[in-house]
Amino acid sequence: MISHARGATLIDTLVGVSLMLLVFVGIAAGFELAIDVVSNNKARIGALALMQEQMEFVRSLPYESMGVSGGIPAGAVPQIETVPLNGVSYTRRTLIRYYDDPNDGLAGADTNGIVADAKEIKVSVSWQAPGGVRTLKLASRASPKGIEQVVIGGTISVSVVNAASLPVAGATVRIVNASTTPAIDITSLTNASGTTAFIGAPQAGGYQVTASLSGYSSAQTYTATAQNPNPNPGHLTVSNNVTTAGTFAIDLLSQKTVHTYKQIETLTWEDLFNDDLKVATTTNATIASGTAHLTGPAPYTGSGEVQSVSLSPSYLYQWDEIQWTDTEPAQTEIRYHVYYLDGADPTPIPDGVLPGNSAGFVTSPVDISGISTTTYPSIRVRASLATTDNNETPTISSWRIVYENGPEPLGNIAFTMTGAKTIGTDGGGSAIYKYDTNSTTDALGVLAFSGLEWDTYTISVDGASIGYDIAESCEPQPRGLTPGVATTTRLYFAPHTTNSVLVDVRTTGGMLVPNASVRMYRVSSGYNTTQTTSGCGQTFFSGLSSGTVAGANPYSIDVTATGYQAYTSTEVDVSGTSRLSIVLTAL
Repeated sequence: MISHARGATLIDTLVGVSLMLLVFVGIAAGFELAIDVVSNNKARIGALALMQEQMEFVRSLPYESMGVSGGIPAGAVPQIETVPLNGVSYTRRTLIRYYDDPNDGLAGADTNGIVADAKEIKVSVSWQAPGGVRTLKLASRASPKGIEQVVIGGTISVSVVNAASLPVAGATVRIVNASTTPAIDITSLTNASGTTAFIGAPQAGGYQVTASLSGYSSAQTYTATAQNPNPNPGHLTVSNNVTTAGTFAIDLLSQKTVHTYKQIETLTWEDLFNDDLKVATTTNATIASGTAHLTGPAPYTGSGEVQSVSLSPSYLYQWDEIQWTDTEPAQTEIRYHVYYLDGADPTPIPDGVLPGNSAGFVTSPVDISGISTTTYPSIRVRASLATTDNNETPTISSWRIVYENGPEPLGNIAFTMTGAKTIGTDGGGSAIYKYDTNSTTDALGVLAFSGLEWDTYTISVDGASIGYDIAESCEPQPRGLTPGVATTTRLYFAPHTTNSVLVDVRTTGGMLVPNASVRMYRVSSGYNTTQTTSGCGQTFFSGLSSGTVAGANPYSIDVTATGYQAYTSTEVDVSGTSRLSIVLTAL
């Protein structure tokens, strides 16, 4: 009898090992989960014990002694403690304050005029668990023995709202006053209505209030100083039997990235044929004495060619035109062609892209603005020289490729960014801004701001210092920043001149108008220049002389755009770095 036994294959082994791994990984995960559950339960039991311990201790105190250090009312109970227990570090917070019971009316509607009806006791205990911070909370109230007691002092009521004036719950409100006895330094959280209040605050001035929330901006009162003698808002003042209210606006923080570039500029690549450094190849042609011509001397060869090196701008925006200067005696001819590198081989740009290129061009200049910069990021010029008179040769004395370059990153640009929100005025009545910062972009022309408050920001530069003026910004200054967003501002710079004006053209709805014709002129000086707004609806006039209405020599401006009523002004001030916004009305 023959037995057919089958051995274990490699696949069988791998499948078996994989199944075993799945089983053991599952067991390990379950074991880890069990440990976490046990650990969390143990930590939770400890937190409950600490919380109940604190609550029982506070309730055991005489009513008059119930208070936290630095609180309103003041007492000896610590506001915040770090308590180790069973290998866990807990943070215990205690808040004790007067409570206005709604059963007998709130605030001014209280039937007996006593708003300090009881004391509110809140205890929370937090600890770091594997899944994050865990917190347990416990609240209670304590009432005085007998009738309600009159508490000397006033009430501080703080409301925290967002940018839309909606309440912000869970915001941290800190109140500090070092001039009271004892000193006050108390923190609480706003309720669902975005408010928190402290009854029985001692009569005094100088109550510093700060409102904050993780991931949000902050708002506060300010101290009067020599730099800010008129703070707004200033610190609060509390009077007996009076409610002092303050509203503070905070919202999600935002990000803003600033990019600085050179403005798109017209550049010219040129070869004057003083040498052959800008010549790729020649055939029966010679470069000498500032010309390119057929190889000679006479008798010259019947034909030849010259090819330039390839031009490959790093920040090519648009091709413009090809120009040349040549001499063609009778019976000679030069035809010019535009080539690109197809791999390593120079190839004529097709007639479908540049009509007439295969036959060659004989009249300068040649418009090449229709050539795609994406398909043809690099071009070269080829000239075909010919003569039917061996005693004569055509000559080229120069050729040029004109193109638009940019935007090219412009690094290390110093600028000032200023918000519109103010925190007071100086002695001369000038505004003191909440955000006013000097910054510099990096070597690549980039600077990112994080943690910015919602506001309207203006970026400005000292053109004389950095050598450049802002010539365009597709996000014209000033620019609003809303809460919880990330925005980018791109600034384009031109060389600084003493007097310039950046003009933006907008619709009545605030949309920028591209391709608008903007004419700046001044009859007295003969200045008369017309420019077209960019795709960002702006144009920049530089190198101007000063002229203002006050000086009786202002500029005039005419603006026209298809579909809009024409705009004219004869009172345009130009002094230093100026800005002008024109609003067009639709027809």
